[in-house]
Amino acid sequence: MKAKHSHLKDLDYSVVQQCMHCGLCLPTCPTYDATKLERNSPRGRIALMRAIADDRLEATKAFADEMYFCLGCLACMTACPAGVDYADLFEHARAEAEESGKLASPKRTIIRAFTLRWLFGDLERLRLLGRAIRLWQDTGMQALVRNSGVLRLFPKRLRELEAMTPTVEDAFSSDLIEPFTAATGPRRHRVALLTGCAQDLTFATVNRDTAEVLARNGCDVVTPASQGCCGSLHAHNGELELSRELARKSIDQFPPDQFDAIITNAGGCGSHLKHYAKLLADDPTYLPRAQAWDAKVKDIHEWLAAIGIQPPAARQPEQVVTYHESCHLCHGQKVSAQPRQLLRVIPGLKLVELSEATWCCGSAGIYNLTQPEMAGQLLDRKMDHVIATKAQVVATGNPGCLLQLVTGCRSRGVDLRVAHPVTLLAEAYRR
Repeated sequence: MKAKHSHLKDLDYSVVQQCMHCGLCLPTCPTYDATKLERNSPRGRIALMRAIADDRLEATKAFADEMYFCLGCLACMTACPAGVDYADLFEHARAEAEESGKLASPKRTIIRAFTLRWLFGDLERLRLLGRAIRLWQDTGMQALVRNSGVLRLFPKRLRELEAMTPTVEDAFSSDLIEPFTAATGPRRHRVALLTGCAQDLTFATVNRDTAEVLARNGCDVVTPASQGCCGSLHAHNGELELSRELARKSIDQFPPDQFDAIITNAGGCGSHLKHYAKLLADDPTYLPRAQAWDAKVKDIHEWLAAIGIQPPAARQPEQVVTYHESCHLCHGQKVSAQPRQLLRVIPGLKLVELSEATWCCGSAGIYNLTQPEMAGQLLDRKMDHVIATKAQVVATGNPGCLLQLVTGCRSRGVDLRVAHPVTLLAEAYRR
C-alpha cells in the first residue's frame, strides 16, 4: 500500500528540527501576544509540525485551524537566533493541512476552486471581475446601497466584507504603462516591472508611478501588458503545485538573463518571488533559471537604494509622513532602511517614526477575510499608533497593507492619505 503523501514528513528534516525552543520569538508574535497560548506561538506551531514529521501526530482539524490562525507575518524569523526558516515550514504546514482534507467542505472547496484555481489563474478573468466592481462603483450603485441602510438586513460578516470591497481604479496597468518605457537621460540599466494581479486592479497607478520613477533613475523599463499572478497567494494557502506552475510561467515571461533586475513593488509578492529556486528545487529544467531569477528580483526600494536615487527638485510642499512596514518586506525580504531612505530624499517631507512600525496590520494576504476578529484587533492597534503620529500621510510598500489601512481610516473617520512611498517620489518628480 502506497504511503500517504506528507509535506512535513518529506521536508528536509534539518529545517523541522532547527528550532531551539528558546522562546525569543514569543514577544514578536501577534497571535501569541493576543492569546498567550503556546499553540498560538511560532514555537508551539513548530512543535506541532515536528510531531507530524516524526510520525507522532496526524494532521487533525485542530492542527489545520492553527496553521491558518497564524498570520505568516514572519516576525519570528527576524527574532530567531537560530535562523529557523519559518516561511518554508509555514507553507508546507498549510499544504499539509490541505492534503489532510480536515478543513474540506463543499462551500470551502468551491470558494478555493473559484479564487485560487480559476480567478487568480488568469489575469483576464481577474480583470473581468475588476470591471464588474468598477461598474458597480462608478454608477453609484455601491454608494446607493451603502446609504440606503439595506445592508443592515444582512449578516454582520457580509456587512464587514462589503465594507472591505476595494476601489477598483479607472485603468489597469497596461492602460497606463507602455510595454517599453525608455530611461530619462543616460541609460544605466534594463529592468522588468512586475505589475501583479490584485495590484493591477486596485493600485495600477502605483505601477505607473514605479515605471516613471525607474525611468527617471536611468532604467529602461519592460512591462508586458499581460502578466500573471506570481503564486504567492497559492503558496501561502497550501497550493504549492499551483504556485510552481505560476512560477514557471513568470520565469518564461521574464527570462532573467535579459534584465539587470526584475522589479516588484509589492512586499508580500516580493518575499515569495525571491524564493523560486526553493519552490522549484525538484525541477531540473527550471532550477538553474530559478536561481538566476532569485538573484535578479529586487524590491523597488531596495533597487533604488542600490543604484542611487536621483533627488527631486528642491521646492516641494511640506508634508508629515509616517511609515508602516509591510511584514514580508521587512521580515521576509529584510528591506527596512531603504523605504525610509527613499522618503528622506523628498524635499519638504518630514518622516515621523511609527510606534510598532513592524507589527502586523492584520492584512496578511487574505487573513483579514478568513480571520476577521484577530485582523480587526491588529488593525485597531495599528490605527491607534498611526493617529498618534499626527501625520498627514501613512506610507507602506504592500497592496494588502494599503487596503487594510484605507479600511482602518474609513472605519475611524480619519482624513489621512494612504500611499506607496514610490508614489510620493513620483509626485515629487512631476512637480
